[in-house]
Amino acid sequence: MRASIRAHASSRKLVKMPTVLRAGGYRFYFYSHEPGEPPHIHVDKDGATAKFWLERPALVRSSGFNARDLAEIFRLVNENRPNLLESWHGFFGPER
Repeated sequence: MRASIRAHASSRKLVKMPTVLRAGGYRFYFYSHEPGEPPHIHVDKDGATAKFWLERPALVRSSGFNARDLAEIFRLVNENRPNLLESWHGFFGPER
């Protein structure tokens, strides 16, 4: 899976946000500046956002998604989990 890198200016520093999957209108990505956290994925669509752990898929937090959206995102996270983890470790390295 290829990760496209998108830059976002935040607090005068450049933050990379690799997009690793687009499915069902959702964008799955991670921030390059989140040290010390276990593998996880951020998901956005139409102004709503969520964060899911990847090793044992679970919702961390959500804002703006309804229960149906979250169930679909959870399904997509589970379905794509091997590739999402591979992308995470490919970007951050195996020790994170």
